[in-house]
Amino acid sequence: EVQGVNDRIELAAVERQMQRRLREQAMSNGATLEDPDSVYFAHDTALGRDVTVGQNVVFGLGVVVEDRARIRAFSHLEGAYVGAGAIVGPFARLRPGSKLGSGAHIGNFVELKNAKVGSGAKINHLTYVGDAEVGSGANLGAGTITCNYDGYRKHQTKIGDNAFIGSNTALVAPVEIGSGAFVGAG
Repeated sequence: EVQGVNDRIELAAVERQMQRRLREQAMSNGATLEDPDSVYFAHDTALGRDVTVGQNVVFGLGVVVEDRARIRAFSHLEGAYVGAGAIVGPFARLRPGSKLGSGAHIGNFVELKNAKVGSGAKINHLTYVGDAEVGSGANLGAGTITCNYDGYRKHQTKIGDNAFIGSNTALVAPVEIGSGAFVGAG
């Protein structure tokens, strides 16, 4: 119940014990950890039922993952909300302010920051979305980026429901793409 920490070696031992407890608690509450020893939790990580977490996933502070979501290997989440049935990763990074709707797909080498992604939207690979709203059912192609910083201020990008953004597209904020719009590659 009580253990002294007098140096970094003892601190690491206490952290190992805490991680073991957090992993056991997550699994007891209905989450599947594919490789429990490689998953790292913050003290406030909240996982719903039937969540699956792959290998080498790191949960920073302020993460909520709803029921049936899947967090694939080598993903890092901090200050993020993942809706029911959403898929994240592998190799995805959700930074503070990221909010995924139910059934959204965030794929490999995708980074989100302060971005709201609607239900069923797909951002499958090699994409940066910062300071943006992505509508339900939208699809962002590989290499899409939201250019949110002009050197002085950050601006927002809005992408409507069911919009399609082709691969290798730079959306320079402030910009709004309408619902059902189609933006060609490049």
